[in-house]
Amino acid sequence: MRLGAHVREDADPIGTAEAMGADLLQMFVTDPQDRKMPKPAPHPDAERIRSSPIDVVVHSSYIINVASLNNRLRMPSRKAVEQQAAAAAEIGAFGLVVHGGHLGDGEDDAKGFENWAKLFERQADKGGFGVPILIENTAGGDHAMARTLESIERLWDAVGGFDQAGFCLDTCHAWAGGEDLVGLVERIKNITGRIDLIHLNNSRDEFDSGRDRHANLESGHIDADVLVEIVRAAGAPVILETPSEGVADDLAYLRSALS
Repeated sequence: MRLGAHVREDADPIGTAEAMGADLLQMFVTDPQDRKMPKPAPHPDAERIRSSPIDVVVHSSYIINVASLNNRLRMPSRKAVEQQAAAAAEIGAFGLVVHGGHLGDGEDDAKGFENWAKLFERQADKGGFGVPILIENTAGGDHAMARTLESIERLWDAVGGFDQAGFCLDTCHAWAGGEDLVGLVERIKNITGRIDLIHLNNSRDEFDSGRDRHANLESGHIDADVLVEIVRAAGAPVILETPSEGVADDLAYLRSALS
């Protein structure tokens, strides 16, 4: 089972991952907070990243919202997914994680799910994305496309038939979104048929808070044993997005608990 973490030191992601003993890493290919969503520049260390035995997954920009009914956000978001997936392919990544997105008050959520389907339909006409798109469940928002199991099921009704649609399960997001973590893997797989990646995070906040604030594995409100069982049940690669000062300890704890 491959265990790793999000690497914030993007100048030397492989070196950072090696130092913490990770089997894989998650990284950005552009500034995730830049609202202009610029086209990623070639990574200066691309060859080393591609040739390393450490596997890589890319997290997309936070501002991306392909479900949006606002053309000024949805259309740049589609282009950003295409460009960041291409950049992910250039460094040999196995996927691009994209948040489910959300709508505004009073907007028809059926159109949001339809927009997700259009993302894949339009890209298929161009030959597909550079890597699979791993849609991540989200923590809060009354109009989120992937907060509840019901919304994930509706989303998967829209995109599940596309070969490049995958799923990323974030444990903190599920907890914050009000989903019981016990047995969650089975319930998700009954909907999606797959879990391609786990974002294994504890939570600084109470159940169903709607807040996305990660904690280290043994220090949050989620029972660490429950997190370990999610990893066992999913059988998917694991990325820790826990606070950086405790990531190495989290990796050591997880390896010991799974041994």
